[in-house]
Amino acid sequence: MNGILVVNKPAALSSAGVVARVKHLLQAGRVGHTGTLDPFARGVLVCCVNQATKLARFMLQGSKAYAAVMTLGVETDTQDVTGRVLARGDWTGVSEAAIAAAVRRFEGVLAQAPPVFSALKHEGVPLYVLARRGHPVQKPPREVQVHRIRVLAVALPEVRFEVRCSAGTYVRTLAADIGRELGCGAHLSELTRTESGGFSLAQALSLEEVEDLARRGTVRARLIPMARALAGWPEITADRRLLAYVRTGRRLTRRELSAPRDAGPAAAGDGLLKVVDEHGDLAAVLVFKAGQEELEYACVFAPPAG
Repeated sequence: MNGILVVNKPAALSSAGVVARVKHLLQAGRVGHTGTLDPFARGVLVCCVNQATKLARFMLQGSKAYAAVMTLGVETDTQDVTGRVLARGDWTGVSEAAIAAAVRRFEGVLAQAPPVFSALKHEGVPLYVLARRGHPVQKPPREVQVHRIRVLAVALPEVRFEVRCSAGTYVRTLAADIGRELGCGAHLSELTRTESGGFSLAQALSLEEVEDLARRGTVRARLIPMARALAGWPEITADRRLLAYVRTGRRLTRRELSAPRDAGPAAAGDGLLKVVDEHGDLAAVLVFKAGQEELEYACVFAPPAG
């Protein structure tokens, strides 16, 4: 049982809790995810099952989309609704035009300081653990990109908006920064991830649905095959000889594979190539670099049982 299961994470449950539940329901050896959602948030959590955990690192880098609500006039230490109130500001004079203008200023490449309540680590310890102990650590700003941000509705003090952004962007920090730009402060009060790694909320199953499918023994049919999970990547279909080479780690070259010269989706600046067998099952992911004839192995997959 190898593949991708897209889960609609409920609020008040951690991403790790969802992964543990999926692992138990599927009786899987390994389950991982491709990007944490805060416990108060809901939405798309891409779960990689068994051999598909090898693909998580490639899907982590994709853009993500969110629907969110920020509440003006209140700043919290976590930058979201779960935190302790730090300050209050007057939002009554803020106009819709001012909100729209402030939001537009946060499109593009930004230097964003990660929140002190986050899963990032300092000397091996998660920042949120240090913050709860009263020793918050502020990491230096990191470059992120907001591809698009759009206000959907304003019912002050709440502002509903949607955003598409790069991996590593904190939407709650975005809300807090917009609040400071407006002069009244803000925090994130609702967050739903609507897309991640090319998978949408429409594809996501609730945990109740996963439980029902597991009970009926039909959950395997809802797993997205590994090769399909990497849609849009360049691909070659290997014959038996090439499959034998791949599964024994033999040296391979572009010419031998008739590999495309153009790079596939970027991962650490490298081009990626899928190798599938005659049935369309993923056999390997290879890496090719500019000016380099020999390809490197990113990961190799055991053949399907039977």
